This record gives sequence, structure tokens and C-alpha cells, in this order.
Amino acid sequence: MIIVTLKPRNMGRNRKWLPGLGPVLLILLSHMTSGLEVPLDLPQPPTITLQSPKDYIFDPRENIVIHCEAKGKPHPSFSWTRNGTHLDVDTDHKVLMKPGAGTLVIDIGEKAEASEGTYQCRAQNEHGAALSNNFVIRQSRSPLWSKEIIEPVIVQTGTPLVLPCRPPAGLPPPVIFWMDNNFQRLTLDNRVSQALNGDLYFSNVVAEDTRSDYICYARFPHTQTIQQKQPISVTVLDSRSEGERRPGFMFPVGTTSTKMVLRGQTLELECIAEGLPTPDVSWQKDEGELPSSRTSFSRFKKTLRISDVNEDDAGDYRCTATNKLGSAHHIIKVDVKAAPFWVSAPRNLILAPNETGILTCRVNGEPKPDIRWFVNGVPLENTRKDHRREVHDDTVILNNVLTGTSAVYQCNASNEFGYLLANAFVNVLAEPPRVLTPPNQVYRVITNNPALLDCFSFGSPIPNITWFKDFQISIRSGDSYVIHKNGTLEINVAQPRHSGNYTCIATNNLGRKENQVSLEVKEPTRILKQPEYRVVQRGMSAMFECKVKHDRSLNPTVTWLKDDRELPHDNRFVMGKESLTISDVTEEDEGTYTCIANTILDQDSASAKLTVVEKPDPPTDLELTDQTERSVQLTWTPGDEHNSPTQNFLIQYEDSLHQPGVWVNLTDVPGSSTTARLQLSPYVYYSFRVQARNEVGYSEASGPSRQYRTNPAAPDENPSNVRGIGTEPGNLVISWTPLTGLQSNGPGLEYKVQWRQKDLEEDWTSKNVADSQLVVSGTPIYALYEIKVQAFNNYGNGPEPEVVTGYSGEGLPLSAPDTVQVMVHNSTLAEVHWEPVSLSSVQGKLQGYKVYYRRERGLQETEEEGDQQEQNLTFSGNRSEGMLPGLHPYSLYVVFIKVFNNKGEGPPSSSKTFETPEGVPGPPAFLKAINPGLDSLTLSWGPPRRSNGRLTGYTLRYQPVNSTNELGPLSVVTLEANETMFTLGSLNPSVLYKFYLSAKTIKGPGPNVTEEAYTAMDITLIQPTVDAGKVPPVGPVFGTVNASVIEGGAVISWEYFGHQKNVFVEYNVENSEEDWKRERVNGTHPHTIKGLKPGTSFWVRVVARDGADQVVHKTNKTLIKVPAGPNRQIDIATQGWFIGLMCAIALLILVLLIVCFIKRNKGGKYPVKEKEDAHQDPEIQPMKEDDGTFGEYSDTEDHKPLKGSRTPSNGTVRRDESDDSLVDYGEGGDGQFNEDGSFIGQYSGKKEKDTHEGNESSEAPSPVNAMNSFV
Repeated sequence: MIIVTLKPRNMGRNRKWLPGLGPVLLILLSHMTSGLEVPLDLPQPPTITLQSPKDYIFDPRENIVIHCEAKGKPHPSFSWTRNGTHLDVDTDHKVLMKPGAGTLVIDIGEKAEASEGTYQCRAQNEHGAALSNNFVIRQSRSPLWSKEIIEPVIVQTGTPLVLPCRPPAGLPPPVIFWMDNNFQRLTLDNRVSQALNGDLYFSNVVAEDTRSDYICYARFPHTQTIQQKQPISVTVLDSRSEGERRPGFMFPVGTTSTKMVLRGQTLELECIAEGLPTPDVSWQKDEGELPSSRTSFSRFKKTLRISDVNEDDAGDYRCTATNKLGSAHHIIKVDVKAAPFWVSAPRNLILAPNETGILTCRVNGEPKPDIRWFVNGVPLENTRKDHRREVHDDTVILNNVLTGTSAVYQCNASNEFGYLLANAFVNVLAEPPRVLTPPNQVYRVITNNPALLDCFSFGSPIPNITWFKDFQISIRSGDSYVIHKNGTLEINVAQPRHSGNYTCIATNNLGRKENQVSLEVKEPTRILKQPEYRVVQRGMSAMFECKVKHDRSLNPTVTWLKDDRELPHDNRFVMGKESLTISDVTEEDEGTYTCIANTILDQDSASAKLTVVEKPDPPTDLELTDQTERSVQLTWTPGDEHNSPTQNFLIQYEDSLHQPGVWVNLTDVPGSSTTARLQLSPYVYYSFRVQARNEVGYSEASGPSRQYRTNPAAPDENPSNVRGIGTEPGNLVISWTPLTGLQSNGPGLEYKVQWRQKDLEEDWTSKNVADSQLVVSGTPIYALYEIKVQAFNNYGNGPEPEVVTGYSGEGLPLSAPDTVQVMVHNSTLAEVHWEPVSLSSVQGKLQGYKVYYRRERGLQETEEEGDQQEQNLTFSGNRSEGMLPGLHPYSLYVVFIKVFNNKGEGPPSSSKTFETPEGVPGPPAFLKAINPGLDSLTLSWGPPRRSNGRLTGYTLRYQPVNSTNELGPLSVVTLEANETMFTLGSLNPSVLYKFYLSAKTIKGPGPNVTEEAYTAMDITLIQPTVDAGKVPPVGPVFGTVNASVIEGGAVISWEYFGHQKNVFVEYNVENSEEDWKRERVNGTHPHTIKGLKPGTSFWVRVVARDGADQVVHKTNKTLIKVPAGPNRQIDIATQGWFIGLMCAIALLILVLLIVCFIKRNKGGKYPVKEKEDAHQDPEIQPMKEDDGTFGEYSDTEDHKPLKGSRTPSNGTVRRDESDDSLVDYGEGGDGQFNEDGSFIGQYSGKKEKDTHEGNESSEAPSPVNAMNSFV
């Protein structure tokens, strides 16, 4: 199977390689392809496949190699002509032709000129002859420069000058350049330029042009030789300088000139101007525009080049030379000629007998080419007349061709500029179709791309191609499909629905051939999560994501590039499955990172840029300028920003006089600034530094500037935060925030403190201090003072200070609130009112009132007195009322009030008592259930600890609780207030009840107290064991527990009335010292213990455990015995020796034979077997115990044996398909046990049982055991 991957391509692209051809140097060879390929196993005329260029310039030091290769069937032979004469390769010892090909190798020898000429190759077989182009073979030449006497050149400054080169004519033409004696190329510019013919032009000469070694060199490329002209000496005189002049043209001369160029070549137009100053040259095309895509300029715009010339490039081209004095124009008339070129070359024809074919040879050129036809290398006019062949200039029509008329036709089109020669064979064949495309190719293409399914075929007549999809759907050219002439099926936009098998069928009148291919349309590869632009700080990590979605059948490879190159070989670059991580990033990691996801069919890519940022470098070159007493200009040079623009500059200063070594932030300026005007303070020794900040952070600080000292002065400001506060009665503490050293402005800083009592004193009292506080004594209590503080130093006083106010020290309040009244809102809330004290008696700032209250006692005589703890509530501000929440109902309270200020509390008011009304009571003190009976329970309780009023009675509610904790109907009983015990009757035995008891007053019922208890059971049962330290339950916890044995196990069922959730069935082998095995069970459902060893006795019990896995309740252990397996004896009547014995006896005694015959048919069965046959039960199902696991039962009826199983009387137990079943046994004893484990009675099952007691066989003992009941 061949797999073809289809990538996006154009239909015009050559999609097929011709067999047997390798790469060839285009400089030497031209690669020939034909329009129609004939399989090489079929007869065909020759076709030239490889030949040399038409012009061949050879190096006389090397052999001449002229390529000529062809194919055909049979393989063609080759011959050559030179200058129109046959070249005898066999006799010319200097000429060699390669075996199997026509390639000619010529040994040049001493006379290379003898090998020059025009060569042509002829390839011929029995079906025709093909001709190659004419190869013009010429020897490369590098002639010497002709000897000449070169006179020195003397010119005046400013005049134009031309130094001719005139190199010898070489083959090919030499490359010209100018150098001096030191082999240094001369400098060319707008003033000095080299023309296309090699001459050196000076638009105007200057004194520096004087030199004696202007040398023209010619380099001949084929021989790799360089020849030089005799040096030219130039002397520039500056005694009489030429004045400025308008431009003129040195080349071409005159106002117009002409230029002829061939189509397809490069047009070179040249204009060299002179003038002073040196003129500039410009180009334009009259009545048209220069083709921008094909136009270029060189030699400082003195040469115009237009590549790949066509007819539209003909016309007038104007070059203009301009300087400041004027301009000059020259028009070059361009005429475009054309050597012959193909419009439609003749193509090979494959014709079936009696078909008609047409050969066309359509060419163009200027002048119009002449067309001549040849057949097998012979001019058509020189061949025998053929009425089936018609020639019409560029067309040959072949009518009703015959077998055996195959030939090669040549078309030769020529004019004065060249020729074209084309071979086209006419191959007359009768061939059934064949498909050339390999079979079973698998084409793979990406969704939404074109798919091309090849069906290259051959046949004569040409086969008709049809396509089918999935062997049944006929495909026709339409919206989705295009069938090309070569049979290729194109799907314009491939979709997944186009996947499948395709069949192409080639048909002509000689047969039919088909080929199968398949197409797989794949999902495109897409980058879902593209890498995103990252800005990363140097030294950190950068991660680019690249999450790829692709077709499941394609395995993409993910490649990362940096700036379109491979990633650096560095361990810091880690490529994950869907990411690229760069650790410890450096500046060199900056760039564009591209993720490329490649599959064999397609690729997707995405790019993102990484920018590495860092804190800026510190500023440098700090300079202080424009210095004044209170300001200075600071200038600096910013450091490198490291890809993050500077946001601002922070300017700091150090005061080496007051705070040496401490740098203080002074100001900041925008990041675009590099200078700042700094405001200064007197008496400071300043040094400045600057920090730059960008997004990453602050740079290191710059170096400090030179020190700048300011002169002392009087303070500019006074201290701040001046306050006056009394700390004790009779004092006033005046404090302030002192000035800093920077604010002092000079030495000798002190403070003048002044104060006076507001509205009572006119004069100020003052005192000078050096500290930041002054205590004034002997002041009235809580008097208002005016205060001011002024700074001064040795150079003068600060500004006039502001006046602030403050109070002297407070005293305790003198008065108590009056007229205390209480308004009771409810049993827990009261409102207190009082008459506020006068503000003068407060002796300070009034902060509020405190209400003190205490519960004296309850209002019921029988109730104990409450605690005497006093409580208080604070009411801020000048209040006259407040609320007292959280009071006890039905109680006596005492309340009094105090006023307080910042110093403390004043005297208390007179006390006031009040009572709270009744409320709902608290819960009863306790509730107990005692003396449980079969249908009754006695409840005992205590009165509420807080009755909150006079009790009016109790309300008792109760309801039963079943085994699933569901509550039954609720019953209500109303009780008297003096009752503390009550007996409930008519209850159900052995039932759990839940009780709710609440007390009530006239305000309503209080909260409940709850209790749960069981009634007693009216049966004699084994009581469960209660472990030490556990509280015994009310009534039995475990009800009836039943045990029955089955083959390899036992079935246990029980009743449990306790509340523990962890219930286990535990068992152990009799007389074993091992730990008990246990299996957790589901409530009271039956449980099957499986995997017990047959014939072994086990102790079994049921246990309830708490959350700590401690035993709370358990039953007594009961012994069970697992039955042994059935005894299977060998039936003697089926043994061979027994039958032989019977036959021997029958031969001796006929009577004994009859008796033995009867005995053999009836005596071979055992009684148990007969019994089983008589009681076949169709409902017997096998019990599933193969898995050896223990199952849980879902039956909710505790006492009911499970259905669906029977025990056959033959002593075997059949396996049931369900694990949750018990076996109804018809034999054996069923019983119960007393508390000591003794048998107490006969068990009666609820299903009808088979009664076949006494039928146990002594040879096959029954496995049926007694069903045990235990508690």
C-alpha cells in the first residue's frame, strides 16, 4: 500500500517526475519534457530528453561535452553532424560518444579552433528520427591589449573628462573595473562613474583627481585571466578654475538616440552628464510609466535597467540631468524585437489506426518567424507525397493514419534573431487501456484543502476516465468534484464526508481497466492555546503555552524557534509537552518565540514576543547649578531603562549636620525629566542623590552630589500639635511636637510658651523652654485656657503662633441624679428615667450616666433567693433615660444611678425598687421513666428550677418509636401543678416511647424536657449480656434469634431493639482459642455465614457495639454444627466385572440367569434413590455459593423463613441462584433453648414442609440438621 500525503498545491504545478531523470545543472542543460508519456514497454519513436544549450563557449583547457540523450522503443541510435556534414564518430579518435546515449565528448588537443562549429544530434529508431537543436560551439578568448602610446592628460579644474578603456573583444566579453598601482579600486560616486563600455567619466574634475595610475583592468571569466591597460596620468590644473555651468550630456551625445533590445532580455539605458555643480540624473518614460516591479537603477541613477523586456516596454525614455543652474534632456528611443518564442509548441500524438491527428506549431516573434516542417529530420517538401497529410503553414493534419506510419515531426521557426526547433512524434498504436497510477494508494489530506486523486492512464485510442465512490456512486464534474483531462479527480474543498474508497475506470474500444484508491480527510492541526506576550524580569522564569489540537491519527511534532532560528543550546530552555519554559531569563533571551506544530500533512504556528525587563540603572552625573539661599537646580543623566520606561525619579537628601547617614525623601519628578528645582531650608548641609523607578522597581541610588550648605535664619514655622490638657485637678499640661533640626533654621532653638484663662485674664503668662512640654500648676478645676507656642533661635523669632484652647484638670462630680423612676415593659425589660445633674456640678467633661441594678429575690415565697450580683449599664452623653434588658421574670429589683466624667463617678442617687411580671417557666428539672410494665410506664419529674411565676400545671406528650426510628401518633396529657409523678397505661408491650414534658404559667408553656423508655416484654427470653460499666436497657434489647445450617454455612436472624448502629454476627470454631470472626450486618435482617468447614461445630452470637467498637449488648453464644458432604457410593451393578460374572452364571444355569436378570434391574437402586424419584420437585433451583462470599438479606420479616429453596431427600443440598434464602427442612429436629442453652420446645416453620422422618439411610446419612432458636 502506498500512502500519499497531499499538501496544498496549485494545479499548474508539475506533480509528476519523469522516470529516469535526475537533477541537471541549468547553466549547461535544458530539461525536455513531453506533453504525453508512452510506457516504455510500448513501441514509440525517439524523444529527446536531454540536450546542451544552443550556445556553448568552451575553455580550451578542458574537453567539450555536448549532451544529447533520448528515449524510445526500441532504444534509439545516435549520429552527429558538424557544420551540416556527417561526423564520423567511429573514425575520429578525438571524438567519443557515451554508450547508450548520444552525448559527445571531444578531446580538443592542440588545435582548439578545429573543434569549433555547429553541431546537431540525431536520435533514430525504426519508428522515426528526432533532431536536437543546433549547438554553436565556440572557444573562449582573452586577447591581449593592443599596444598603444598613452599621452598624459592635463585638464583645468571643473572641466569634464573621459578616460577611455577600449578593452580587447573577448569571448565572452570581459568584466571591466578601474584600479591604481596598489590594486585598490577607484572610488566611484555621482561625480566619477564608469560607463557600461568601461570608460571612466568625470562630470567635473577637482585637484584631488590628479594621479598617474588610472589603470583599466579586463577580467575574462572563462579563462579566469585579468589584463590591464597602460596607466593613464591625469594632471588637474587649478590656475584658471572653470566657473559653474549648466548640465550637458557626455553620453549619449545629442538630444536623441536609439536602442534595440530583444524580448525577454534586460534593457540597459545609460545617461552620463557633466556640469558644475555635479548634476543629478532622473528617468521617466514618455506616455507611460516605468514598470516598478522590473525597474532598477545603478551607478548613481545614471543607468536604468528593465528586466524581462516585452513589447510594452518600447517607447521613448527621457533622462534629465539637473543642477542649480538648469537641466538638460536626452531621449532614447527603444525598439523591442523578438526572437521566435512559443505560443503553442507541437505535442506528441498517440493515434489509433484510422484516427486523425493535428500538429500545431504556433510561434511569435519580431519580425514574424518563418516556419518549416521536417519529418524524421527531412524537410517535408523533400519527402514522398502523402495524400493523407495536409500542411497549412503552422499546422499539419494527419488523416486516417495507418499502422506503421509512426514518425517524428520537427517544426523549425526562425527569424534574424534566432530559431526554435521542436520534435513531436506521431505514434500509431492500438492498445487497450492501462492505469499507470499504482493501485491501492491512500491519499491523505487536511479538511478544507483540495484533494487530487491521480488516475494516470494510457491507451490508444485515449481512454475515457470515469470515477466511482465506495464502489457504487458515480462521480461527475460538479460543485464538489472536477475530473481533469489527465484523469485526475480533484475535490475542491475536502470534507470528512469525502473520505472513502474511490475507483477510476479507464475505457476505450479495446478494453477496460480500473484502479482503486482511498481518501482519508483529516482534521487540521490547530494551536488552540497560543503563546502570549510576556514581560519578565531578569532572573525570573518565562513560560509560553502552545496547546495543539490535531487529528487522532496524526502525531504532531512541536518545534520552538527564537527569531526564526533554533533555540539556543542551553539547559535553561525546557520544552514541555505543551509549553516552553525559560528559567533565569537574561537580556539575550529577548525576541520572538514561535511554536510550530507539524504533521506530515500540515502545520500551524503561533508567535509571541518576550521582553526582559529589569530595574533601571542608577542615574549618573549629578550636577548642582543656579544656587540661591533657598533653592538649587539638580541635573542628572538617566541610566538604562531595561525595556521598562522610567515612571519617576525620587530625589533624596542627607543632612550631615543634623542627621548624618540618614537619607530623606525630598521630592519626585516625572520619568521624562532630567532636572529638578529643589526648595531648601536654612542651616542644612545638603547632599543629594537620585533613584529611578520603572514597573519593576527602584534602581540603586546614584552617587551623592557634592555638598551644598545653606546659611542660618530665624525659624520659618512654629511647633505643631499644640495641646493643653489637665492631668490632675489644679494643673494644665501644655505639649507640642518640636521642630526638627531641618526646621530649626539655626542654632539655639527654644520655645516661648504663653497661656491665660479665657474670658477671665487679659495678660499672657509666658515661659521659655527648650523641651516639648510645660506643666502649669495652681489652675482652677476644669477651666478653659488660651495657649500659644512660638519657636525662636539665635537668629530671631518664628512667625506669630496660632492660639489653641485647652482645659485644666477635672475633679469628681459633686451631685447625684434625682427623681429616679422605673417603667416595666414586660417580664424581662424595664425603662429607667432620672433628672440629669447640672453641668457645673460635673467638674469636668460629662461622659454619661451609669445605671446600677440588682435582683433582690423572686416573688414566690417557696423559691430560693437569687444571687445578689450587681449589674450596670453605661449611657453616654447627657441622657435622662435608659432601657434595662435581660431581667428575670417575677422578681424584685433595686436600681440607682451615678454621673461620671473623665476623672470618675459622682455620688449615687437614691435607690428605687421595682417588680417584673410573670413569664413562661423554664424546663422541668428532670424527667425519668421508672417501673416499666407490659402496658404501662411511670414517669417522675422535678419542678422547674425557675418557675418565673405561679405554675398552673404540666403538659405531657408522648408517641411510640418503631424499629426504623419512625415516630407514631402523638398523645397529650394535662397534669396539675402539684404533680411530680404519673403512670401511663394502655401502652403496647416491648415498644419504645418518646416523652415530652413542659411546665406552664399564666403566660404559657415553657420548653420541653424529653425522655425515651421501653415497655416490658411478655415472653420468657434469654436476656442479653450487658458488659460491665454499661447501663442496662429498659426491657429486652434482643428479641428472638434463630439459627439454621446449610451446606458450608449458617443462616442467622434476630430482633434488636437497641439504638446502636454497629451490629455484628460473630462466630468461632468450638474449643478454638482464636479471636472471634465477625461480619457486620444490616439491622435486623437475616444474615448468611458462608465458607464454614463442613462437619465442624461453631459458636455463634449477635453483638451490638458503640462508636468506639466497645461491646454494649450481646446474646449468649449458641453452638451449631455444619453438616458434612453427602456420601456417594459406587453402584456395583454398573461395573464391568459384575456384568461378566452375571453372564457366565446365565450360561450355566438358565433359571439363575432369569433370577439374576430381575435382580439386576430392581436391586441396583437404594431406598433413598427411590424416595427421591418419588418426590421430584420441579421448583428446586441451585443455590449460588460458588463465590464463597457472605451475603446480606433484604427480607424485613424477622420470623419468616425465606422462600425459593427445598432440601431433597437424597441427602444433597442444591444451590440456589440467590444468596438471600433459607432452606425449609422436612427432617430433623427444630427447637429452642432455655437461658442456659437447653432445648425447650419444638420449632414450627411457617411454610408447609415434607415429613419423611425416619427415612434416613444408614449408608447415606442425611445432612439435614435441627433448626435452632436462641436469644
